[in-house]
Amino acid sequence: MADILDYCVGLEEKHFRSGQLMLSEGERLGKLYVLIEGEIEVIRERTQVTHVDEPGSIFGEMAVLLDMPHSATVRALSAVRAYEIPDALRFLDLHPEFSLAIATMLARRLYYTTSYLVDLQQQAAGKRQDLDLVDQILASLVDPQDGRPKADG
Repeated sequence: MADILDYCVGLEEKHFRSGQLMLSEGERLGKLYVLIEGEIEVIRERTQVTHVDEPGSIFGEMAVLLDMPHSATVRALSAVRAYEIPDALRFLDLHPEFSLAIATMLARRLYYTTSYLVDLQQQAAGKRQDLDLVDQILASLVDPQDGRPKADG
């Protein structure tokens, strides 16, 4: 499969300053952005979900494909260059290879999300002791009688 940036040749480039919002949670813009260079963060409900600096990363696809407002805010952490796809549904209809690239990305995301969910469920059920390691270490440092750190010696 060709690189996602290859499909963007001829699209308009947008420039964002550090701190500038590219997409806002709750808005409905119908556009996609494809990162050319720079660093961004994705924030949902005032919590940073991820930090992205990989060229070819796509933003806004969930809102476009589900016809809903953006579920997160995308903010530039540095100077950012990105391709803008203003009428994303029409673009996807005319470029099935781009749609396939988005589908592959979303399938990969779903795979990792469900794997993470299984890990969390196993941890909650006590089946994943490796994930409980931090709790075990912290518990060993605290005196179980009064909750204070153990004294040295």
